Amino acid sequence: MPSSWVGAPVLRREDDRLVRGRGRFVDDVHVAEMLHGAVLRSAIAHARIVALDVTAARALPGVHAVYTAADLGRVNRPFPLPVPHPQLRPRTPQPLATDKVRYVGEPIAFVVADDRYIAEDALDLIELELEELPPTPTLEGALSGTDCILHEELGDNVAARFGQSYGDVDEAFARADVVVRERLVSDRSAGQPMETRSLLAVPDEATGNLTLWDTTQAPHVARRLLATILEISEDQVHVIAPDVGGGFGPKVIFYPEEVLVPFAARALRRPVKWVEDRLEHFRATVQERTQIHEFELAATKDGMLLGMRVKIVHDTGAYVPWGVIVPFITLTTVPGPYRLPAYEAEATVVYTNRVPVTPHRGAGRPQAVFTMERAMDRLAQEVGLDRAEVRARNYIPADAFPYDVGLIYRDGSPMRYDSGDYPEAQRVALDAIGYARFGAEQASLRARGRYVGIGFAGYVEGTGLGPHESARLRVDTTGKVRISSGAASQGQGHQTTLAQVAADALGMDMDDIVVTTGDTDGVPYGIGAFASRLGALASSAVKIGATELREKIFRAAGALFEVAIEDLELADGTVRVKGSPSQAIRLGDLAVQTSGAFPGSTLPKDLQEIGLETTAYFRPAQSTYASGFHAVKVEVDPQTGLVQILRYVVSHDCGNAINPMIVEGQVQGGVAAGVGGALYEHIVYDEGGQIVTGSFVDFLLPTAAEVPDAEIHHIHAPTPLNPLGAKGAGEGGTIPAPAAIVSAVENALWPHGDFHLRSFPLGPEDVRRAAFDGGAIAE
Repeated sequence: MPSSWVGAPVLRREDDRLVRGRGRFVDDVHVAEMLHGAVLRSAIAHARIVALDVTAARALPGVHAVYTAADLGRVNRPFPLPVPHPQLRPRTPQPLATDKVRYVGEPIAFVVADDRYIAEDALDLIELELEELPPTPTLEGALSGTDCILHEELGDNVAARFGQSYGDVDEAFARADVVVRERLVSDRSAGQPMETRSLLAVPDEATGNLTLWDTTQAPHVARRLLATILEISEDQVHVIAPDVGGGFGPKVIFYPEEVLVPFAARALRRPVKWVEDRLEHFRATVQERTQIHEFELAATKDGMLLGMRVKIVHDTGAYVPWGVIVPFITLTTVPGPYRLPAYEAEATVVYTNRVPVTPHRGAGRPQAVFTMERAMDRLAQEVGLDRAEVRARNYIPADAFPYDVGLIYRDGSPMRYDSGDYPEAQRVALDAIGYARFGAEQASLRARGRYVGIGFAGYVEGTGLGPHESARLRVDTTGKVRISSGAASQGQGHQTTLAQVAADALGMDMDDIVVTTGDTDGVPYGIGAFASRLGALASSAVKIGATELREKIFRAAGALFEVAIEDLELADGTVRVKGSPSQAIRLGDLAVQTSGAFPGSTLPKDLQEIGLETTAYFRPAQSTYASGFHAVKVEVDPQTGLVQILRYVVSHDCGNAINPMIVEGQVQGGVAAGVGGALYEHIVYDEGGQIVTGSFVDFLLPTAAEVPDAEIHHIHAPTPLNPLGAKGAGEGGTIPAPAAIVSAVENALWPHGDFHLRSFPLGPEDVRRAAFDGGAIAE
């Protein structure tokens, strides 16, 4: 047993079960009399529903029900908006389309049958007549055009306009020696977890209660929304998120199927399962990333920043299931680690005939970092400074914390960076990759016909978002401490890290800690796993709860032995009176004693509390800000457009690492997602609103051959905002990757900065075309 569990690279306790194929996912759950569902989806991006006849489908043997919007009654209404904004004109999804469809994949009808095969056959028997309407051809076309308005009552396709600013931007530009202007584009991608969305609803006819097995990142949120829509009590809904094969943000969203499946189960009084296939995932699960950024950056001739203006046009898709969080985060992330005296940003959010957009790993930050880091590269070129030097001159220094940025973050609190060391993060990464020596190396390689470049990018990320996270701790009759958390795990290792925190606070062995997550019956309130929040919040709730439980254990043992708590010690699952070995009791026996050893017994007279149990909540005063710096060396083949990553270095600050090995796994996973987002993963729509890259034949995913082993260096800047000094770690590997990789490709092809790359993802065709257009190679 180590002297401290927190900070130790403990092997993940989840892995042995998972790598042996003993995980339990929703589709592994089978119950008696289970039926299966299938969804009829629109094959057209924009159309009016003229006629819908389900008679033949209902008559097919083995079909138990076919539901249309009319069959759902009051249940078929727009979902509550989880994250409102005062400037948003929200149009949220509803279970089934009524008069109109607005994207390819929108649900129109739901079939329930004996098995999925029959359900799919029934879909083919549904007679659907659609009157096709003009779709939004492009994001800018949706903004400016009037031929296609998705929600006619709004009069146009603008969902929201909002902005933030600080400082005197006009004055900054008036005295600038240099102004850099650029237009940048980031295009669509998708999470694509190994496990698609799955649901199993099991009704209890006797009580009217419902158990929902759900691949969700937020079980408590799903319970609340489902209960609200079905107009039943939350106490009647039990949501279980078992093993979940990847989340990445899209699984935190509440979907139409999360109403359709429970509704059918309650109506039919039978369990109903629905498992999304991969084609449905491309067409019906939320996506992210499409934004157009126009910026102006004002600076002195010495490369010191004066001010910046940014305008963003954001594609939100057909609806806003999660509000305008993505563009809001983008606006507030742009300033990053730099002292930027004046800043003005405006976002226009636009409805389009595409799959709705919500946060995907990084949540608007990769776009923001791409903007700021491309701007810094351009500024360095304009003023004749090295790219690293212009950044170093503008970093917020390590002694400036807490640092007030001047903006309001998405949690409603002022953006106040709590801790960090941005200059050190850059120094460590660039030293590791050999940047100071690279100029000569690059020239030598170029002389031999090899195009090798280095790019880099820094970032700051708000993590540990509120409003709270929870933990319930209880000593059971075997002496083990059982923890139920509002956290839901999709591979982050919560069963390990939360046990480490509890073991330290209780002075116990990790083997005596049992952690359960993703079950709404385990703890009454919870928020969920998203926004890099659980390392800071769920762990802090466990820390607080374990400290309270230890005190409760000592108070109970003190009452039993009639001694002061200072005279007690806890070791090896036993509470002892110091210096009196005969006065000892195992935790399991103490739990029995404090809850009533047997009916009719009398509890110790000084015992003030029943049982050894506590529920704790951690409520952060504000977000805590993680940060980092990525440096990447690439080799580009301009003839084929292929990019090979030679080295990838990360310096990363997540405060105190509860488990450094798990943190490094999170960072490495984030880098993999970042590489995919920069070079491979691209959701492409044609002018008719059809997805062109709707399978893994066209939507490229990086494999182990393309993803580098990141060299990870830890920058230690603990936060003062929670008991563990921990910040989030789950998204930092992704956020700066596109900016760093695109910069590296540009540096490889044009080391003197005579051509600029302005978009991502940067696929092989894009690289090859740019190489020709920029004169790196001739036709």
